[in-house]
Amino acid sequence: MDKSKVIQYHQMMLPTLKALETLGGSANIDELDSRVIDIMQLPEKMVNILHKEDGTLTEVQYRLAWARTYLKKYGLIDNSARGVWSFTESFNGKIDSLSSDEIVQKVRSMSKTVSDQATGDDNLENDGVELPEEAMDWREKLRFILLKMPPDAFERLTLRLLRESGFTQVEVTGKSSDHGIDGKGIIRLHGIMSFHMIFQCKRYKGSVTPSEIRDFRGAMQGRADKGLFITTGSFTSEAKKEAIRDGAPALDLIDGDALIEKLKNLGLGVTEKIVKDYEVNEEWFMKI
Repeated sequence: MDKSKVIQYHQMMLPTLKALETLGGSANIDELDSRVIDIMQLPEKMVNILHKEDGTLTEVQYRLAWARTYLKKYGLIDNSARGVWSFTESFNGKIDSLSSDEIVQKVRSMSKTVSDQATGDDNLENDGVELPEEAMDWREKLRFILLKMPPDAFERLTLRLLRESGFTQVEVTGKSSDHGIDGKGIIRLHGIMSFHMIFQCKRYKGSVTPSEIRDFRGAMQGRADKGLFITTGSFTSEAKKEAIRDGAPALDLIDGDALIEKLKNLGLGVTEKIVKDYEVNEEWFMKI
């Protein structure tokens, strides 16, 4: 199946609203994506089509992001600073009375950036636009960027992250026959004790399973003191338990949320933007 067979983003708008409604009126991006896919009963072949051949972002995820862009600009949904989507006060709850065509037309009349985009086809990259940034908070935007980074660039980012975190002699050693080990380094505690560490990075949207944790631990045996598993996705609850299982070397885990927070704290590609605003006190002027 090719990208031309993927459901168009304007057809995803009302299912997005229904998904948010079934989730209690609020949801993070992963919850929304999964529920829309379930509601629309999208086949697995369609869901797994990549937006870019060398990336990990799927075409469905990309078009769902555009669906949220239109719904946000139309005033039906909004996202908080924590990346949680919810209905706005102007949403009246009558989803079936809404028209996706009407939403598209109104939003196009409001915004040239969005109006330049096509409705019924998959040409969503006019003017070089790759993601509907106006509909994403910074965490969501960063997650998208991490997923679409070239593999070698993501490896360099991992090296930089570990070095900025205090690791030394960090290098990428990943080989197809290395059982998932992507690199190694040394961490020194309080300038006295040092530990040899190996790490694995999984740049994908899914969840790491217990079997992957066990495989990584097996590859670590006899080669390092500590193991670090980094993913842009998440770890299942079973995987987290496996990482600290009694009688086995404990592994440190960094999921997508922790990775994003670490990049922010270290200032790696994320900068704080302070916006000043002023409020006029009309009552003060009337009493002067």
